Amino acid sequence: MVRLDRITTRGGDRGETSLGDGTRLRKDARRIEAIGRVDETNAAIGLMRLVTGAGEAGSDLATADAMLDRIQHDLFDLGADLCTPFAEGEDPARTLRIVPAQLARLEAEIAAMNAELPPLRSFVLPGGSPASAWAHHARTVARAAERAVVALAAAEPVNPDALRYLNRLSDHLFVLGRWLNRRGGAEVLWRPGVNR
Repeated sequence: MVRLDRITTRGGDRGETSLGDGTRLRKDARRIEAIGRVDETNAAIGLMRLVTGAGEAGSDLATADAMLDRIQHDLFDLGADLCTPFAEGEDPARTLRIVPAQLARLEAEIAAMNAELPPLRSFVLPGGSPASAWAHHARTVARAAERAVVALAAAEPVNPDALRYLNRLSDHLFVLGRWLNRRGGAEVLWRPGVNR
């Protein structure tokens, strides 16, 4: 499948990189920016997993870590999706793409976590617990990735499920942050104008 014998190839020394189909692009191209933002999202989730991975089996942290493990693999799929330009009507068996089942899994996890949370009566500030703070950080990074993919999609075709995935992911990370704050009990709520 994937084999990386050499990391330093010097292929990018002139500010270009290759896509999955061999096309060369400048490193500041919209597509490369989008791929980089997805990679940043994956790295932010990796940092979060330093906290969630310490959870005991069956704990909320361990449950969150299992979800985040699946998400990190999805994000690599998403990077591969973006790395190969999308064509309407392409053979889905020939290219790794984000698919509706991945979106459905995120939506099911969001619904399950949200069912255990009290309704929001204010905006939530990032914090409360380390895991929740990292979830909110990852959420903001995922939103930046979504904006980069929106910009790319305005210029050239993109798998619509790739964009939908990032939108659901930021929702997932928001709800996960609330859920990790002892299912909403330790949330830090915004108090409008409190410092006036």
